Amino acid sequence: MSSTEDSRRDEGTPPPSLQVSSLAYAYPDGHQALFGVDLTVPRGERVALLGPNGAGKTTLVLHLNGILTAGAGSVTVAGLPVAPRNLAEIRRRVGIVFQDPDDQLFMPTVREDVAFGPATAGLRGAELESRVHDALAQVGMEGHAGRPPHHLSFGQRRRVAVATVLAMKPEILVLDEPSSNLDPASRRELADILKGLDVTVLMVTHDLPYALQLCRRSVVLSDGVIVADGGTQQLLCDEGLMAEHRLELPFGFDPGSVTVPGR
Repeated sequence: MSSTEDSRRDEGTPPPSLQVSSLAYAYPDGHQALFGVDLTVPRGERVALLGPNGAGKTTLVLHLNGILTAGAGSVTVAGLPVAPRNLAEIRRRVGIVFQDPDDQLFMPTVREDVAFGPATAGLRGAELESRVHDALAQVGMEGHAGRPPHHLSFGQRRRVAVATVLAMKPEILVLDEPSSNLDPASRRELADILKGLDVTVLMVTHDLPYALQLCRRSVVLSDGVIVADGGTQQLLCDEGLMAEHRLELPFGFDPGSVTVPGR
C-alpha cells in the first residue's frame, strides 16, 4: 500500500467509488474492446461516459459488477476488488439502470418491484417497507406503490427502475441513456431527481446537453481507449475532439453558453 493510501485511510477518507486500472478486455471472438483503461471516480461525483457506438462503453460498464472479467488490469468498487469472492457485495454496490425500464420491471406492482432486491437480500417486515418507501420517495413515486408498472407512463417507469436500484443502497448508480425516449417534462424531472441523490453517478449517454446539465466531468471513450477526461463544458466546446470521435451536439446548441452545475 502506498503512503498516499495509508494517509487516506488514517484520515478516514473513503476510497474512490470506482477505480479502474489498466483494464483491457478481448471478447472470445478476438475483438479487443478495451485497451488499458484508467478511470477514477471519487465518492459522490457525477461523471458522464461519452463516446460513439462501438467505443467500449458497455464493455466497461459490464466490468463494474463482474458480468465481464478483466483480461488484464483491475476494477475496484469502494476499495473492494471486483473478484468472485466479492461479487455479491459488488452487485449490491453497483446499481445499473437499463435504457429500457421494462427490462427491469417484472412484478405485479411497483412496490413489489422495488422490494424485490432488498427482499432477496434478506430484508423483511418494517425494515423492508421502510426501504421501499424511501426509495420511491427519492424518485417521487411513493404515491404509485400499488399500481402495476405497465399502467405507468414511460417516464414514471424509468423513475421506478431507478428506485429498484436505490432500494439496494448502492455506492454507484450507473445509468444507461437515462434521457432516451423521455418527453421534455419527464427529462427535467429525472434530472432534478438525479441532482438530489447522495450517490456516485456514472451516466452513459449520447445526450450531450444532458451530460452538461448533470455532470461537471465527462470521460470520452473511443476505440477502447479514454481519449479525454475533463470538464464537460470544456470537452463539448472542443470542436476537434468532438469531430474526431463522432460526438455531435444538437443543431444550434452552444455548450459554452450554459451555466455548469454546481456539483
